[in-house]
Amino acid sequence: MAHAATTPAQPKKATGVCVLADGTVIWGRGFGAVGDAVGEICFNTSMTGYQEVLTDPSYAAQIVTFTFPHIGNVGANVEDAEGKVESAVGCIVREAVTPPANFRSEQSFEGWMAANGKIGLSGIDTRALTRRIRMSGAPNAVIAYSPEGQFDIPALLKRAQEWAGIEGMDLAQRVSRDGQENWEGGYWTLGAGYGRAARDATPHVVAIDYGAKDNIFRNLVRAGARVTVVPAKTSFDDIMALKPDGVFLSNGPGDPAATGAYAVPVIKRLLEIDVPLFGICLGHQMLAIAAGAKTTKMHQGHRGANHPVQRVGEGWGETSGLVEITSMNHGFAVDGDTLPEGVEQTHVSLFDGSNCGIAVTGKRAFGVQYHPEASPGPQDSFYLFEKFVGGLG
Repeated sequence: MAHAATTPAQPKKATGVCVLADGTVIWGRGFGAVGDAVGEICFNTSMTGYQEVLTDPSYAAQIVTFTFPHIGNVGANVEDAEGKVESAVGCIVREAVTPPANFRSEQSFEGWMAANGKIGLSGIDTRALTRRIRMSGAPNAVIAYSPEGQFDIPALLKRAQEWAGIEGMDLAQRVSRDGQENWEGGYWTLGAGYGRAARDATPHVVAIDYGAKDNIFRNLVRAGARVTVVPAKTSFDDIMALKPDGVFLSNGPGDPAATGAYAVPVIKRLLEIDVPLFGICLGHQMLAIAAGAKTTKMHQGHRGANHPVQRVGEGWGETSGLVEITSMNHGFAVDGDTLPEGVEQTHVSLFDGSNCGIAVTGKRAFGVQYHPEASPGPQDSFYLFEKFVGGLG
């Protein structure tokens, strides 16, 4: 990696390149979709689940650097997709993608990337790139793949520099579904695939889709709920017309303050009449804003399936202080120092002490920053779905 003033000559077999907004040029071998795309580079520490990561709508407008060197070895399949909308624009990996070796594989990773319009770059020192992100923050960049190795570096640099970045950007509208949906999918089991939701189940949860992963809805079903999914900009009146026993606030991409311009007023009204609320990730952040707290852009973000989170505050009883290993994907966080009176911190990250959970005193409303639905990741936190659905009566 080098600055534009000393841009390294293109290696003979380089068919891929990543150009950072500061002028750094990183050469590698391209795979997947041909072309170029702009986004914010982040890193993910998961050892498995790359397909779930790359189809998570929360990664919209981002380029994922995988710290685990062997990505693509198990191929891809239809079942492991977490969404059918916009998600990560591409990925950066260390080793060349090898042919798949897994009984569930239906397609090579390279073929899947190409079919889904995602650009890949291999042969990169991902350790060095990750260290750079940790030291300097997540940079804006363009990733490009040309089988002929033809690149207009000045044009790619200009595009990276002119991109506004994720801060202040409302991406939820781009990844939310267009209309209301009665969720039909159940939980996945080996050999049987996905089950079916019981449409006569109670209680009834209305889930607001800000860019949700499908496994969230499956876990709500697993916990006993009937789920109706609605678009991000659904009004308070339209939500209440569905007669929800509880409302779920989903994960999603972008800046919570930007999405909150239309989402927070709805959440505030739900809080006022004490509708039970459960928020995950972006939904957690906007619940916090609605309750009077603030959010902030993180230096490097938290992304991976191995993040330790500790239970803190009152109400945990014998499990107070217990540590959950969690799945995370967020570049913004609730500022724990801004939590007002009446909002309790319930979870904190053991990596940096950042807020990972809140509960609103006197209301049936709580949220967590991490992803208890996993996919990928550990399932330590499924109890949160049981807590929410079980408390709806």
